[in-house]
Amino acid sequence: MNDYFPQHAPLTQFPVQDNCLQVGGISLTRLAQRVGMTPFYAYDRQKISERVALLRRHLPADVLLHYAMKANPMPAVVQHLASLVDGIDVASIGEMKVALDTIVSAKNISFAGPGKKPHELSCAIAAGIVLNAESLQEVELIAQLGEQLSITPKVAIRINPDFELKSSGMKMGGGPKPFGIDAENVPEVLMRIGKLGLHFVGFHIFCGSQNLNATAICEAHTKIFQLGAQLAGHAPSPIRLLNIGGGFGVPYFPGERALNLAAVSENLQHLMSKMQQQFPETRIALELGRYIVAEAGIYVCRVLERKQSRGQVFLITDGGLHHHLAASGNLGQVVRKNYPVLIGNKVQGIETEIVSVVGPLCTPLDVIAERMQMTKAYAGDLVVVLQSGAYGLTASPTAFLNHPLPMEVLV
Repeated sequence: MNDYFPQHAPLTQFPVQDNCLQVGGISLTRLAQRVGMTPFYAYDRQKISERVALLRRHLPADVLLHYAMKANPMPAVVQHLASLVDGIDVASIGEMKVALDTIVSAKNISFAGPGKKPHELSCAIAAGIVLNAESLQEVELIAQLGEQLSITPKVAIRINPDFELKSSGMKMGGGPKPFGIDAENVPEVLMRIGKLGLHFVGFHIFCGSQNLNATAICEAHTKIFQLGAQLAGHAPSPIRLLNIGGGFGVPYFPGERALNLAAVSENLQHLMSKMQQQFPETRIALELGRYIVAEAGIYVCRVLERKQSRGQVFLITDGGLHHHLAASGNLGQVVRKNYPVLIGNKVQGIETEIVSVVGPLCTPLDVIAERMQMTKAYAGDLVVVLQSGAYGLTASPTAFLNHPLPMEVLV
C-alpha cells in the first residue's frame, strides 16, 4: 500500500481488495451500508489487539500496561481493551464510569487531572480507585472526603518534573505547569500524606506525548527512574507503583517513521533491573493511549459535491472539523499538515488529481485535506482519514453549527 501514500508516513495497517479499503475484514462500501449513514468512525478490534500484542512482545515482561482512556473512550473500545491491559487511566468522572463497567478491578483504575470536583473525588474514593493527586490542596480534600465516607482513599502523587520529554508534540512536564506537583515540593506533600493516614500507592510522572524519538523517550525514562528513586526516600510507605506515563507517538505526516520500540524496551529493561534491586516491591506501569488505538481507526465521510473554483478542485463532504478537529489541523498544529487521507472505495485509482477536501461548515478552517494528490472522486465516493483511532470524535467541537453526530463502530 505504500505506493499510494507519497504524501504521508508509511501506512500498511489496512489491506486493499478490489480497489476498496478493508476494515475489520469488511470492505469499506459494505461497512458504510452496514452503518447506514455517513460520517462515521470505525475501529478495527483486531488491529487494537495486535498493537497490544506487539507491546507485550517487546516490553519487559513485568511492565504493567495501562490504557489512557482519553485517547478513545468509546465504551466498546474500552471493553475490548479491558481484557488485554493491566489497568485503565481516566481523566473525568464520565470516563471513570465507563472504566468501572469493565472487568478491570477498581484498584487498577487511576484518576488523573487538575481541578477534580469534590463529588468526583467522593465517587472515586467510594469506588476504590487510585487518585493521582495534583496538588496539596487536593490531598487535603481527599483526606477530608475519605473521613466523611469512612474510607481510606488510595492516593498517588502526580509529579511535575524539572525536565521535559524532548521532541514531544505536547509537553506535559518541566517548567510551570497546571499538571501535578512540582518535584521540589513533593517531599512536603508526602509527609502530609503520611500524617493524614492516606493509603499511599506511588508516583505518576508524565512528561509529554506524541513522540517518535526513541532517544528522547529513553532519556526521559532514565530521568523518571532517577527522580522516582530520589523521592521514594521521602515516602510514608514503600512505593508500590511508578507510572512513567506514555508519550509513544504514531506517524501522521510526511517524513515521520514509526517509533523504535525495541530501543525503548531495551533501555526500560535496564532501568527496571536496577530499580528492582533497590525497590523490589515497586511495579512499573506504562500509560499508553494514542499508541494503542490511533492506527486502528478511520474516519469516513461522503463526497456531496465536486466543485471547481478558479482552477482548484474541492470535494465537499458531509464531514469535517466538527467531527475530526485534529485532521483539520486545528488541534495543536502550528503549521497545518495533512493527515493521511484517501478515497476509500477507489484507493488505487489510475486517474489522480490535486484536490482539497472540505466539510459543510461555514468556516475556511473546515479542511480535511489541503491540495493533496489522490484518486479522482465524485459525489457518493467515500473519503477516509486514516490514523483516526485516537483524539477524534471526543476531541472535536461536535456542537458547532449543530450538525448530527457521526456514528462509531468497532468491527
